[in-house]
Amino acid sequence: MKLKLQDLPINELKMKVNSLTPVLWTEKFEETIQFYTHVLKFSVKNQNSEWNWAVLEKDEIQIMISLPNSHEKKRKIGFSGSFYFNIENIQSFWDSLKSTAKICYELEVFGWGMREFAIYDNNGYILQFGESVQEISREE
Repeated sequence: MKLKLQDLPINELKMKVNSLTPVLWTEKFEETIQFYTHVLKFSVKNQNSEWNWAVLEKDEIQIMISLPNSHEKKRKIGFSGSFYFNIENIQSFWDSLKSTAKICYELEVFGWGMREFAIYDNNGYILQFGESVQEISREE
């Protein structure tokens, strides 16, 4: 007999989440590592070129880069959302990227209190960067 989610007591569904590390699939493994390390200034924490897998990090976050998982059915590389980075010093980061990155939308202030912009990485993934307007006010 297979249990359904609604059959489980709520207290048995509790879990502690330690971290979330996105795994970006790419057909352009080395090019993707170059994009994240040179354009966004991530560093390579761990890499196995034989397995076409790498862990990249910047400050408190990590991203994994990999060829598509062999357990998945073959499909087009992509993601139906975006990756949102809360950052500091958004103006200087925007200034350093605006003439070299492929822009999705330019730096602007949104009604929900965030100043943000978005670019595309070398695979077409959307990377959004935002900073709270309140944080910007404190910095100035």
